[in-house]
Amino acid sequence: MQRSSGFTLIELMITCAIVAILVAVALPSYQQHMIRAVRSAGQQFLLDLAQRQEQYFIDVRWYAAGIATTSTATKITMSTPDTVAAKYQAPAFTVPVQAAGVVPTFTICLAPIAGGTVSTDGRLCTNNAGQRWREVDSNSAYDSAKDCLWERNTCTPTP
Repeated sequence: MQRSSGFTLIELMITCAIVAILVAVALPSYQQHMIRAVRSAGQQFLLDLAQRQEQYFIDVRWYAAGIATTSTATKITMSTPDTVAAKYQAPAFTVPVQAAGVVPTFTICLAPIAGGTVSTDGRLCTNNAGQRWREVDSNSAYDSAKDCLWERNTCTPTP
């Protein structure tokens, strides 16, 4: 009797099952890795902006109202990196109007683009007090009951 070479249906089904299990285990881990990488790029951009805000404050004695690609008197001159611009909307600045008796402060937030890789990750924010958090309530203020500090990569912001 002559034996034909090749794979049996059972062998192919077992191989497919093993591959499916490996994909089911690896895919969520890969997706979380990608989210952390995008979040890290956004955080680095915000830290750079905060540092430039402090330098602007030293020069002008008030915080800048935003960023611009060309030199202006009330904005920081810089552009958003392509990696950040692809995943996040333009940074939102909260700076009080300069007036007598008003304490200069700033809050800068990056909101993810809807439907993007980090759309459920919450907004990244930082302020002049050095607080850094992720939020979902869009109030631009740190709330320890809802918001997550940047240092905690495992938390999920709660609405």
